[in-house]
Amino acid sequence: MLKRRSFWIAIVALLLAAIAITAIQKRKPAVNPLNPPAAMKAPAPLEFLATDIAEVKSEDLRQTLALSGALRAVNQAVVKARIAGDVQEVLVREGEAVTAGQVLLRMDAREYQGKADQARGALQAAKAQFDIATKSRDNNRALLEKNFISKNAFDNAESQFEIARANVESARAALDVTQKALSDTVVRAPISGLVSSRAVQPGEKVSADNKLLEIVDLRSMELEGAVPTSEITSVVLGQEVKVHFAGIAAPVTGKVVRINPAIQAGSRSIMVYVQIDNPQNQLKSGMFGDGQLTLSKKAGVLTIPQSAVRTDAGSNHVYAIENGVVVQKPVRLGLRGSSGAEPAVEVIEGLAAGNQVVRANLGNLRPGTAVKVIGAVTANGASAGAGAGATSGASSR
Repeated sequence: MLKRRSFWIAIVALLLAAIAITAIQKRKPAVNPLNPPAAMKAPAPLEFLATDIAEVKSEDLRQTLALSGALRAVNQAVVKARIAGDVQEVLVREGEAVTAGQVLLRMDAREYQGKADQARGALQAAKAQFDIATKSRDNNRALLEKNFISKNAFDNAESQFEIARANVESARAALDVTQKALSDTVVRAPISGLVSSRAVQPGEKVSADNKLLEIVDLRSMELEGAVPTSEITSVVLGQEVKVHFAGIAAPVTGKVVRINPAIQAGSRSIMVYVQIDNPQNQLKSGMFGDGQLTLSKKAGVLTIPQSAVRTDAGSNHVYAIENGVVVQKPVRLGLRGSSGAEPAVEVIEGLAAGNQVVRANLGNLRPGTAVKVIGAVTANGASAGAGAGATSGASSR
């Protein structure tokens, strides 16, 4: 009886153990060979926007120096009154084009006309006296030769002749002065250009040296910019400068024509003058421009953005994308400058045209990591397929 009871207890224990094992097995997920568990899956590739990738390309590279300043006309003139008088008419206004010699303003000339007539009469009287003195001297010379008069009498006649001649010269000079004053009642343009300022109106009385008008010739402009003394040895006459002005889409090209020999007090900089041709009068005096002075230039060299370069222990490398994975590649660099669109650097060794590199510093990337680029990479790194609201950067998704 005891043995039979122990037997049934053992059977029940075995059944309970079997039930427990079955319940545990049901809780475990089934392993699908086509969908392995997360621990067995390969890591997701890094996703880059096309704007994060730059293509190595051949282009012109310039080493530049920033230069900014205000424009002014090379040829400009302030027209001032040469005499005092009443303004009768002003024939031009601001913005009008004038040519050299054109009449700009007329003043009341009656007073100066009267003085000129008076001086002309004085000259005629002096000439008459000179004629009398000349005849008297000639007659006395003939009498002296015949010993009819003394040498002293002839000397007196000679003195009267010299006085009369001096009076003629003085009267002629006085007439020239009055005629010059008369001609100054008509004010003419000293240069061709545009009237930029008009300071008088008809009926006003002006004094000598009073400002009347300003004229600027916009065909040739000059930008004055400051260069640090540490950079001035790199600047030479004839260097090209590309200047951007607000409201003008394309940069304007000029060249260095003068370098100030003295350092500006306080700023410790030296002024450089850039001449810019302006045949269409598109540029105006006073416009502010930001320019790049070309210190050196190379044509047709391989370039990458300066932001793509990493420096470690004195050596340079980039993260390139090859066969869909990240590759760390050492590079030897040359000229640093600008390609026009962005700061760029010349690649001498390590990359070839058409290679793709990570444009910006996105942190340390692990070589061999798979990469997926969203959108097409164009020559300038823009995305042809990425949406306008995409966020630049790499992420593990």
